Amino acid sequence: MFFPSVAKLLLAAGFVHSALAHNIQLPAHGRECFHETLHRDDKMTVTFQVGDREFGSAGNLDIDFWITNPQGQYETFDKSVSNGDFSFDAKHDGKYTYCFGNEHWGAHSKEVSFNVHGIVYVSETDVPADPLETEGKEDPRICGQAVIGEELIGTNTRALSVRHLSELLAQVKDEQSYIVIRERTHRNTAESTNSRVKWWNLFVIGLVVGESVFQVWWLRRFFEVKRVV
Repeated sequence: MFFPSVAKLLLAAGFVHSALAHNIQLPAHGRECFHETLHRDDKMTVTFQVGDREFGSAGNLDIDFWITNPQGQYETFDKSVSNGDFSFDAKHDGKYTYCFGNEHWGAHSKEVSFNVHGIVYVSETDVPADPLETEGKEDPRICGQAVIGEELIGTNTRALSVRHLSELLAQVKDEQSYIVIRERTHRNTAESTNSRVKWWNLFVIGLVVGESVFQVWWLRRFFEVKRVV
């Protein structure tokens, strides 16, 4: 009794939500492409954040990001971005390709964390009927039309709530992934800055010591009395 109702609750909203999270190492002057097969009216969302695992190379984290549809047309083309969030509704059936490009001059290896959310459109006619509701419709003595209408309204409301909660959980998961990447990026930047400050201080100390030695030597030479025998 319970499980058929739950199954319809998840499908009655008309959508099935899924999400995939990935981490890739994008080499210098390289690109990585992936694809998803979508049907008309499916919704696809790609979110990404660029980071860097290499110490001392933090700084320029810009990459190019683009999505092409089955006709080879661009759904989006973003240049020199370090993060992004793009959603679109598929207008055609087929393969949609999304790419990350690290082909700028002077580019170094970068880490890209991205999530792909797929919301698959399901027509209301494809939603399986609940046997209990069908049985109620065939036998008015078991369940009246008013009761069935109330159950349908309640089911749709719960389904919308489930879908909304699913989307919120996916957003929280994305934010947690981005926080990890941002923390790593900021830590690399701070460590790189500390390293530069350390070496600069050592250079300044060496310069001061060298200048002091030179001044002592010059003053002694200036006041030195030369005797001619």
